Amino acid sequence: MKEKLINIPTHILQLVSSDQAYHYRVIPYQEAEGKVYFKTDHKALDDLLSELQIVLGKPVVLEQESKEEIDVCLQQNYRKRERDFSSTSLNYSEDFLLNIIYEAKEIGSSDIHFEAFEKQKRVRFRIDGRLIEKYMISQEDYPKIINRIKIMSGLDISEKRLPQDGRINLSTEVEDFDIRVSSLPTLHGEKLVLRILSKNNLTVQLENLGFTENELEIYKNSVRKPNGIVLISGPTGSGKTTTLYATLKLLNKQDTNILTIEDPIEYTLEGVNQVQLRENIGLDFASTLRTFLRQDPDIIMVGEIRDVATANMAIRAALTGHLVLSTIHTNSAWATISRLIDMGIPPFLIASTLNVSVAQRLVRKLCNHCKTEETIELEMLPKGYSLPETFTKHHKAVGCSHCYQTGYKGRKAIYEIIPIHKELVEKIQEKELDVTNYLLKNNVPTLQSNALNLVAQGVTSIDEIYPLLVS
Repeated sequence: MKEKLINIPTHILQLVSSDQAYHYRVIPYQEAEGKVYFKTDHKALDDLLSELQIVLGKPVVLEQESKEEIDVCLQQNYRKRERDFSSTSLNYSEDFLLNIIYEAKEIGSSDIHFEAFEKQKRVRFRIDGRLIEKYMISQEDYPKIINRIKIMSGLDISEKRLPQDGRINLSTEVEDFDIRVSSLPTLHGEKLVLRILSKNNLTVQLENLGFTENELEIYKNSVRKPNGIVLISGPTGSGKTTTLYATLKLLNKQDTNILTIEDPIEYTLEGVNQVQLRENIGLDFASTLRTFLRQDPDIIMVGEIRDVATANMAIRAALTGHLVLSTIHTNSAWATISRLIDMGIPPFLIASTLNVSVAQRLVRKLCNHCKTEETIELEMLPKGYSLPETFTKHHKAVGCSHCYQTGYKGRKAIYEIIPIHKELVEKIQEKELDVTNYLLKNNVPTLQSNALNLVAQGVTSIDEIYPLLVS
């Protein structure tokens, strides 16, 4: 790759849109003395020069480059959109904001970050769990865009000192989708994060999330019990909410009363009674759970167990004959029990109410078109970590046109599922917090072993599961 085409600044790349870059087969790499410099493999340079100067309204300099170089650089820096939702104008107008949102939606971004720093304002997209810088915005235009987002989401534009939360609903000719908006006051201006909530996610089935056949059977048996607690643990962004919604979809029947308390409500489910948490007026998890018990529920979903009051109410609900689903922030399925004990929940109550403890993570999947197999080297692994002797090969990410030169395409969940059987009930009651031998003896796959299986199958790479190997 030619040096000029490596790490091109974002403000240069955004001189043309993705559609324009692919249409004209051009890569902007420099702007100097009022001129924009492009690399291209276009043959008719004079015609292209005239058209680009009309489109940009600036003098243009073109340099010839090979087709292969242009292909790779286009794939690295621009993602194709399936449909053209708006004009390709890059003026900072109302259309510019909608263009950002629609582009993010089209290329599979989960979040859009609008960020303010002393000398620059930028927009980043989160794609497959990684943030990618997409646009730079001028100091003058940034407040206009932020205010327009706040108006669209029902936020107070005069309040710039406190965080706010809002929601936007957008419609296209193809689908409706919601956007969750969160504002945060920072040193140099407000930072906004827009979470794109596609209604397509509501079609997700438990079968497609990443469970093995045995894990899926264990999980389904646990959530079909008439009472008890089902806890899903994992860090932010590990897919816990998707698993919960897929579970509610499975359990949502005409003869079942389901109540949820969420912060925030990410998706609306037909037939499920959903409540938005509002702690500023006293509508918190614990108090809402107390009210739920007077609403004749069959199933209760609590967005997150954050404190001992919520944990106690969840256990009370389970003891009185209800099925409770919730999430908790721990590193493994068994660490959930330790966390509850640390909160002050009596071990005998945990043992008598917990049906199953689940931990999950998301890993990026290798692109099937370009991954290559190679021998595992010791330096790829954490210091002191050893793989089974039979584990000698792995696949690594390469990059091609199908994955925009990243080597990865899509993500997959991995799970650790511990059903609470009689032997584990005794261990919980005795506060025995190390169950490694029990898991080995009963062939219970851990996050680490499931991650290694995906590497062995060529689904993901050692780089992706490295954090699980050191934990």
